[in-house]
Amino acid sequence: MTNLGCRTLELPFAVRVLYPTEAPARAERFGAYELELAHDAPVAAHRMLLVAFSHGTGGTPFAYRGLAKALVAANHAVALITHPGNNRDDDSLANTVQNLEDRPRHVTQALDAAFADPHLAPHLVPERAAVFGHSMGGYTALAVSGARPMALPQQTADGKAAPVAVTPDRRVVGAILFAPALPWLMAPGALDDVHARVMVRACEKDEAAPPFFIERIVRGLPPRAELDYAVVPGAGHFACFWPLHPLLATLPPGQDPPGFDRAAYQPALHADVLGFLSRVTAPLPPDA
Repeated sequence: MTNLGCRTLELPFAVRVLYPTEAPARAERFGAYELELAHDAPVAAHRMLLVAFSHGTGGTPFAYRGLAKALVAANHAVALITHPGNNRDDDSLANTVQNLEDRPRHVTQALDAAFADPHLAPHLVPERAAVFGHSMGGYTALAVSGARPMALPQQTADGKAAPVAVTPDRRVVGAILFAPALPWLMAPGALDDVHARVMVRACEKDEAAPPFFIERIVRGLPPRAELDYAVVPGAGHFACFWPLHPLLATLPPGQDPPGFDRAAYQPALHADVLGFLSRVTAPLPPDA
């Protein structure tokens, strides 16, 4: 039986890497969320693709635990990043240029630590990774994949749009964006240097990140991104969240548009992401 192994990486912010193990696991709570984990257990897979998760603004990576478990069951490793200053417990950097700069850097730091970790590194596909990003995490995934963002006028001291200092990470070969927040990528040519393959899922009933806006931006991706774009019928902004506990279902992250069945959608989401990752492991195009 495959369980969730968990390795906590020593960084200034929280990163927990999940991976397959045959060791026994026990339940552990992370706020309102629960996972059964086996800490520092033996790794029961080889050549795992490392997939970093970047949560939405003011969010938590544990909201995507259903997808994380599906990826681990398929012999991938999942790095759950909690972005400092922009998470459910501390949102002090929300809507700041520092947050725009920091988030992609957090992904690179998490990849650095995982690829250097003696417990994990021998079992990972070396120096290749993917990023799953929801909402603000979608921005993060594109920024670390080579996009050139601009801070919005309301975020700068002089009230003028300005380039955001981000460094692309060539190890990222796949970017999965779900209901991405992308207003920082509206400038012409902002996506010209994206080097990763890109999957995007917009949500038909999403008022926070409407499909028409997402599509207008992601159509600017270069051909090497091999864009896989689709709209999830009837879905709202939080459709990728694993269904919440009934006591939390009345909160915005637990709500869906009338007629949309979040639990029924999860297998389709998991299959889409796993299919995309199988293509990511194929050789990159010559000009990438």
